[in-house]
Amino acid sequence: MLKSFDIYNQNNVLKIIVAVNLLLVGTGSLLFTNRIINKLEAREEQYMQLYASALKYVFQTADNEENINLIVDGILQANQNNAIPAIYVDEHNEPVQSKNIDLPTGLSAKETRLYLLEQKEKMRRNHYPIRVDLKDGNFGLIYYDNSLLLKQLNYFPFALIATLTALGVLAYLSFSSSRRAEQNRVWVGLAKETAHQLGTPLSSLMAWVDYMRTDPDHYEAEVTDEIEKDVNRLETITARFSSIGSVPTLKDENIDEVVTHFTDYLARRISTKVKMTVESNLPASLMVRINRLLFEWVIENICKNAVDAMAGVGELRIRLLPLPHDEVAIDITDTGKGMSKASMTKVFAPGYSTKKRGWGLGLTLAKRIVEDYHNGRLFVKSSEIGKGTTFRIVLHREPGPLPEIDEPRRKRPSLLKLRGPKVK
Repeated sequence: MLKSFDIYNQNNVLKIIVAVNLLLVGTGSLLFTNRIINKLEAREEQYMQLYASALKYVFQTADNEENINLIVDGILQANQNNAIPAIYVDEHNEPVQSKNIDLPTGLSAKETRLYLLEQKEKMRRNHYPIRVDLKDGNFGLIYYDNSLLLKQLNYFPFALIATLTALGVLAYLSFSSSRRAEQNRVWVGLAKETAHQLGTPLSSLMAWVDYMRTDPDHYEAEVTDEIEKDVNRLETITARFSSIGSVPTLKDENIDEVVTHFTDYLARRISTKVKMTVESNLPASLMVRINRLLFEWVIENICKNAVDAMAGVGELRIRLLPLPHDEVAIDITDTGKGMSKASMTKVFAPGYSTKKRGWGLGLTLAKRIVEDYHNGRLFVKSSEIGKGTTFRIVLHREPGPLPEIDEPRRKRPSLLKLRGPKVK
């Protein structure tokens, strides 16, 4: 049997179609561009070979050096229209002619020579020079580089890949955002409909509690009180569901008192084989801005998951401590089966669950309540297989120095845990 499931497992055909289309467009464009670049390189090399052949012919047939220089200048000038940078050097490696090279202004003859020699070395790294055989065993060399158009085309594949990657990321973010928005609408609608459906039976249960109080001889007061507590608890849950999707009202609450009060209530409604302890290192008067109903829901979800992880037997420790930067931490540690690193990354995902029952939404809702409504953080602080897990809640408190601790408060068992057995 699968240990996890995803109730929001949607059809990913559209995402696959978009990804495949982007891949096909990118691959086709890159292949086509590469083909054009290769053809242009071959054509520019043919131009330079023609220049070399023309130079060879001119040097071997011209009558004097003046005519040679004039014709060489004319041949290289013809290259101006193709914008192929070229440098012609003699057999002594001295630059004779250069075309389509932007020389810095204000250079002396010596500086110009050095600059051309430097450019020649750069050209040599890109293309082999073309030899020009002259009269009497002399020779020259033509060095050349790619034209500006060809250089721009060489950068085009990188620009194309970056553009397609950006489009893919935007498409993925759009799909993910749309999916999250749909999930949020489903959750909000489900929560409000649940709150609405609970309204009628709650009214009926309250009426039955009032009826039981009218006949104390037949119905024990302690039983009636416990039933009323559970009815009040259902009203609290209804209020929580009603709050989903709305902006919650945050109030300054004594976080120590909130956690202690709720864990005292919770202790009598979980397994009697679970030892729950609370340790607070916070000043008794420390206030944190929270929505009490929703925050108690967070504590409840984490604690119930911890009890399930321990299979109803073990120790559940809750520790409150101050942090730097005006923050407060609440660590909830169990002695359960622990989690692998893979599970730690998925534990807050909607629908993830290792239990046969449940929808896998408890920790997801808890994380959203802490982070979206309280601007805090909820994460798995640590976990070890076979030893247990620690969840940490981080909240912001009012800035300023911490008040002094009135009295040391060490580990103590939850109060209601000592008062009697679990009420079934």
